[in-house]
Amino acid sequence: MSIGLTPSDEQSGGSTPATGRTDAVHWPARLWGTLFIVSGVILLDGLDISMIAVAIPEIQQEFAISAATAQWLVSAYILAFGGFLLLGGRCADLFGRRRVLVVGLGVFAVVSVFGMITNDPILLIVSRFIKGMTAGFTGPAAMSLLATTFPEGPQRNKAFGIFNLFEASGYSSGLIVGGLLAGLDWRYIFALPAPIAVLLMLAALRFLPPDAPRTERVRLDVGGAATLVAGTLLLVFTVASTADAGWTSWRTTGGFALSALLLIAFLLIERHAEQPLIRLGIFRNRSLVAANVSAALLYGGAMGFQFLIAIYLQNLQGWKPLHMALVLLPAGLMVVILGPKLGALMNRFGVRRVLMAGLAAFVPCYLLMLRIGPTPDLWTVLLPASLLWGIGFALSISALMVAGTSGVADEEQGLAAGLLNSSLQVGGACGLAVVTAAIMPGTELAMLYPGVFAILAFAVLTLLAQLIHRRR
Repeated sequence: MSIGLTPSDEQSGGSTPATGRTDAVHWPARLWGTLFIVSGVILLDGLDISMIAVAIPEIQQEFAISAATAQWLVSAYILAFGGFLLLGGRCADLFGRRRVLVVGLGVFAVVSVFGMITNDPILLIVSRFIKGMTAGFTGPAAMSLLATTFPEGPQRNKAFGIFNLFEASGYSSGLIVGGLLAGLDWRYIFALPAPIAVLLMLAALRFLPPDAPRTERVRLDVGGAATLVAGTLLLVFTVASTADAGWTSWRTTGGFALSALLLIAFLLIERHAEQPLIRLGIFRNRSLVAANVSAALLYGGAMGFQFLIAIYLQNLQGWKPLHMALVLLPAGLMVVILGPKLGALMNRFGVRRVLMAGLAAFVPCYLLMLRIGPTPDLWTVLLPASLLWGIGFALSISALMVAGTSGVADEEQGLAAGLLNSSLQVGGACGLAVVTAAIMPGTELAMLYPGVFAILAFAVLTLLAQLIHRRR
């Protein structure tokens, strides 16, 4: 479904401001309903990811498991999410976005209830893997529904601003809600997403238009799907395991080599497949490629920053997770404040200028981290860094999503969404692994500074990726 605009309304990816346009975008109730449903899906994903992070100590204590095992409650979700995003996005294109969204939400709700009642830590980790897998289908389906409902230009710019407002709100509120629920019983953290998923599923069935019938037979590229999922899962697992195995171990080098072979096999299959899972010609879209490279680098630095803040405040300073969440709360507030205005900002100044402003904000944010000392400095270091982090995310993520889906046909919007989300997840895993390898062992403050230089390098490279794209 798409709303027709005049040709002048469809320019969204250039660096030239859109002059002569009105910033006012008026939608009927059914479009607001679609936007709130897909935004609710991404809010649920952010909420679920962040709530579990603060409950790990309580779960570890109840089941008497090691920290390495408990960490898989987060890593299993990320592993499955990153591994199934591309397949999930393409399935949304092939089999229907509403259909994939509804089935995914139903499975998500059932697995949430199972995680709440299980008394086996291994099954709890398995439930997290399945939830990550379902998010790998619902996330691209929601994003492609948004991109195909709202056309390029002012409407899509505004829609993505609100969409990312929900995502950031889910993540930031999840840290606080998770801290409060974990203080009562960590099982409430698994229970809360279930009714939300059910409500979203019912709303999707009631208000989203049915998927258009296909006039031709749809065949899933099984060979491509198998090699893609296996290669991506192995890649994310290898990157996530480098902290334990080391970058030069046989396990790491072998994992990278085998994942590379699987992904090369996938490309060979796609070149000759009658109905490929991924049409390789989509990578001729330079805006899409630049957006994916920048997304990977941005999220790599962001995950590293959050990891360093956690080590500094919780491990070195002895702060509680809830206290750390309050330090990062200004970042979420900046997204809440700027989110509704992003559509107007992109319409006025152009997507690329908004994107460059957002990416530039990460540089002073990470530079401030070089000033951390034995005593936390809230007013001149931590809170300003949090504010800059929020500004960077608010401006850049929405602009990247617009750039990464511009010029893509409706029938490939799920694929574009899957690519962008895969770049974010794999980039985040790589960034976390690089920062973990960069910091020195021990509990001394000095060990954090190499990690700060690493995330600063990510921020600079993100800017360079866009500057190179702009000159071409």
